[in-house]
Amino acid sequence: MSVATLISRLLGFVRDMVLAFYMGANGLSDAFYVSFRIPNLLREIFAEGTMSSAFIPVLSEHQWKEGDEGARSLVRAVFTFILVVVGGISLLGIFFAPYIVGVVAPGFLAFPEKFRLTVLLTRIMFPFLLFISLGALSMGALNVKNIFFLPALSSAVLNLAMIVTVVSLSVAFGNPVVAAAIGITVGGIAQFFYQLPALRGAGFDLKAVRGFWGHPGLKKMGVLVLPAILAMSVSPLNIVISNILASFLPAGSITYLFYGMRLMHFPVGVFGAAMGIAVLPALSAHAVKGDFDSLRDDFSFALRILFFISLPAMAGLIALRVPIISTLFFRGRFSYKAVEGTAGALFFYSLGIWAMVGARVLTATFYSMKDTKRPVKSAVLALGSNLVLSVILMRPLKHEGLALANAIAAMINFGSLSYMLRRKLGRVDARRIVKSFVKSALAAAAMGAVCALMFHGTLWQQSGHTARKAFWLAWAIVLSLGIYGLLSYLFKNEELHMLADLLRRRFFEKKSDAL
Repeated sequence: MSVATLISRLLGFVRDMVLAFYMGANGLSDAFYVSFRIPNLLREIFAEGTMSSAFIPVLSEHQWKEGDEGARSLVRAVFTFILVVVGGISLLGIFFAPYIVGVVAPGFLAFPEKFRLTVLLTRIMFPFLLFISLGALSMGALNVKNIFFLPALSSAVLNLAMIVTVVSLSVAFGNPVVAAAIGITVGGIAQFFYQLPALRGAGFDLKAVRGFWGHPGLKKMGVLVLPAILAMSVSPLNIVISNILASFLPAGSITYLFYGMRLMHFPVGVFGAAMGIAVLPALSAHAVKGDFDSLRDDFSFALRILFFISLPAMAGLIALRVPIISTLFFRGRFSYKAVEGTAGALFFYSLGIWAMVGARVLTATFYSMKDTKRPVKSAVLALGSNLVLSVILMRPLKHEGLALANAIAAMINFGSLSYMLRRKLGRVDARRIVKSFVKSALAAAAMGAVCALMFHGTLWQQSGHTARKAFWLAWAIVLSLGIYGLLSYLFKNEELHMLADLLRRRFFEKKSDAL
């Protein structure tokens, strides 16, 4: 999962580099990212949230109790549901686009041309929601069959389709933001159709069926899905709150927040989301069988491994934020002012990485036990905290205050989820988790301090020089990994040895099989 997600994220950075080159960080780019945020918000809620929290546990139960035919029946019912409901939402979104834009970007109402462009882009991108939801259905079905790599790679297909579309259509349309909007929808279509051969190979077929509303599995999903949607909404709604408030800030603020969030989501997606998706079927299987000792062990293992990997990623993003942004985006219409603005957003967003990845595993653990109410309570608390903190912090810190509010809200979400899971399970191996966290945090902080001192200078303030910047940035990353690995070894961090043993067994087993 992490390897496939890494490939997808790297292609996502290439996509962002292409968009930054053509659009820069200005009013046009703000219009595009506001427009993209609207269907993307619904994707995170209805597609990813529903598939991970409600569909996978119920499909796992059908597969275990009723076999392949029961699983196929549920997939067909959910497929029909998505066509009818999500397809209807997409049509409504196209029709009511002016009103939606007025809500999510009220600051744009003072600029009629900017507002009309945002409405047009929103209408072009809304069909993305339907196809990405169908893609999420396919991914969930394949995950239950323990097929992870191919569906995880589907995001790479989406990014590749977007890159090709933007580059090929920017000249034809004379407006890169319109080409980018078309690329979003084309990418969603490509992501869905890419998974169809693997889905058929796993024994599933996507057929519309009558009477799908009465399917018992769909009804069971309905009981789980509403609170799950509320819980999964916390992160995207926090971003929407930031966009609404940022629409009143100087031009470029929304773009700074978008690129800062994108870079911060690299470790969150590669490690946190991947672990959350990969561990959910296993946790669900333990919960169905009532094996809560194994569930606790898998939860503890997943959280400790995530902290071991994500804490150095967090420290690296903070220490190397200017070199990273300068290397990726500082060319074309993307100015050094945009580099500084994005670096400020990335610094404050990154403070919450450990909490975001941890919350993915905590939420997956609740969902595996079909408990969606507690994550909702935590989500409401985090959402309210983000709103209050954003209003307070945006005045002195501008867009950076919005990023800081998001990070603090993530920590509040993680803390409340941890407290509720401890009360539900009785014990969660907390002492071992905290001990591992402290060791990893100390090693990561020392690593970040060394890199911040060594890798600074005027090179990062110059446009272009991509090859030279990439060389020094690659050297910084290699040095960082070496420092962190050495310190983890000296601190006797058991997660280092666990990963080394796992990789050693995987390598030698494959080598032995080949011989």
